[in-house]
Amino acid sequence: MSFEQQLKKVLTQDGFLAALDQSGGSTPKALKLYGIDESSYSGEEAMYTKVHEMRSRIVTSPGFNGDRILGAILFENTMDRKIEGKGSAQYLWEQKRVVPFLKVDKGLAAEADGVQMMKDMPELDGLLARAKKAGVFGTKMRSVIKQASADGIQRVVAQQFEVGMRILDAGLVPIIEPEVDIGCPDKAEAEEVLEEVIIAHLDELEADQIVMLKLTLPDADDLYTRCIEHPQVVRVVALSGGYSRLKANARLARNNGMIASFSRALSEGLSAKQSDAEFNAALDEAIESIFEASRT
Repeated sequence: MSFEQQLKKVLTQDGFLAALDQSGGSTPKALKLYGIDESSYSGEEAMYTKVHEMRSRIVTSPGFNGDRILGAILFENTMDRKIEGKGSAQYLWEQKRVVPFLKVDKGLAAEADGVQMMKDMPELDGLLARAKKAGVFGTKMRSVIKQASADGIQRVVAQQFEVGMRILDAGLVPIIEPEVDIGCPDKAEAEEVLEEVIIAHLDELEADQIVMLKLTLPDADDLYTRCIEHPQVVRVVALSGGYSRLKANARLARNNGMIASFSRALSEGLSAKQSDAEFNAALDEAIESIFEASRT
């Protein structure tokens, strides 16, 4: 029953996704921005414990709930841990009415033809089965486009949809994320090519095959309207991509129907050194600003 409830929530309610899915490579940077230096922990397990404490503090904060937040994207290590005695995905849905998603990609391959494809995922089927059992609703996987290379973009999107079909077969909803790097020298052109390629793939889906899209905030406002209106698309969410929260919110507000899926822009200004009152107030302010930008 919860899958249908979660789908209805993501489809119809105002709100945004909280991206809490920094993985091994980006975790030290996320912790440093939060005020925890690498010298304060030793080894991968200690690092993941620290970042889980940070994520738990965010998720258990009073302002973090399903009124303004549709879903949260978790890293595999976070899914496998508990929040207040419950599995992280279970806690999100049962306590906060926030729909749980899981990052499933294993990072990026080396750049070739202006893009970075996803690395192979030999353990994907097992991970999807575990995610389903844990109560996860959907998944997220990221590729990166660095040049307006038509061939490269075709390959990135084809790989995303190919893996997406396996995720659908496992009973989960895939978030397809072909990110255009905000430093791409021909970003607007790359985004135009990407939009056309995505539409072509969406048009090939069966009536019962639904996906979500996670895309860089485009240079041309409302570029992704056809994607937003496509019958096979649940939601189109935007990544902040390195923009500050102020810039990301301003760009997002100009793109009707797109909602946020912010990571750095959500946690910007949060610190381990803040008192709970200060932390909760800062997070609530961030959530409200992103929520309002997502309502346009």
